[in-house]
Amino acid sequence: MSYASGIGNLQQAVNSVLPSETKPVGRTSASAGEIKEKPIAADQTNLSSTAGLVAQALEISDTRSSKVASLQQAISAGSYNVSSSDVADKIIQSLLD
Repeated sequence: MSYASGIGNLQQAVNSVLPSETKPVGRTSASAGEIKEKPIAADQTNLSSTAGLVAQALEISDTRSSKVASLQQAISAGSYNVSSSDVADKIIQSLLD
């Protein structure tokens, strides 16, 4: 049994599995003056369709800009008032739900 031929077959198998974008990117010295090329695989990402939906959801703004702006102005002007009974009702409702 020859191990050398087994190693050659292994190299062929590895080369057939590597992505087509893989390019040799330089040389490294292996031993005693021998220089071998070292292939480096390209980085790659795959996004699922769910990731695309999440990205779309993040792009859509669900805030009502005009309402937020008017509340900010009322608060800064000191004219924003909330009824204490309304606050109490909301607290009770949230505890009952």
